Amino acid sequence: MASASSTFKFFSLLVASFAVVQIAIAGDPDIVSDFLVPPNVTTVDGSFFTFTGMRSLVGAQPPSAFKVSKVSAAEFPALIGQSVSYAVLQFPAGTTNPPHTHPRSAELLFVVGGSLQVGFVDTTNKLFTQTLQAGDMFIFPKGLVHFQYNADAQNPALAVSAFGSSSAGTVSLPTTLFATSIEDNILAKAFNTDVATIQALKAGLAPKP
Repeated sequence: MASASSTFKFFSLLVASFAVVQIAIAGDPDIVSDFLVPPNVTTVDGSFFTFTGMRSLVGAQPPSAFKVSKVSAAEFPALIGQSVSYAVLQFPAGTTNPPHTHPRSAELLFVVGGSLQVGFVDTTNKLFTQTLQAGDMFIFPKGLVHFQYNADAQNPALAVSAFGSSSAGTVSLPTTLFATSIEDNILAKAFNTDVATIQALKAGLAPKP
């Protein structure tokens, strides 16, 4: 017969395992109302559920550098609690969206114009790549490192990304590693290189005057 102590340990382990599972599957929390209204909003009508910030992209000239225009909860408060957001990605010829992750959502990419080379790396370090044409879609699983690259030296590309979170988050690997306060010697050891190389990488990411 199991002792009280072993029974307690078993139930403690069981509760802990449920907690881990809940953390693992957590995304945007479910809401118990039709929608959420921020405290600073006093009028809720059709305008509250409308976002017009993308109008500036219609008919505009392509940007000179890669540009992301986000429609997340930060830009469009009506998305709070709705587990959805968008981004428009503009790629001038030969530009890239550097390796990054979205910690709170998968990303479904739809190529509207041009072509893109895309890829992600799974947790076994296997790289999955594809060249997409206009009309193609590609899924980047939640939390995995991925990238997009317009290899065309002459023509721009345009894509729209959908996320299963109102705030998917973006962690840019170059910025996180080389534009924060991680010590140079730590990075040098991590990348099996020298401090001078790390400093050169950091200088390349520094804002241009």
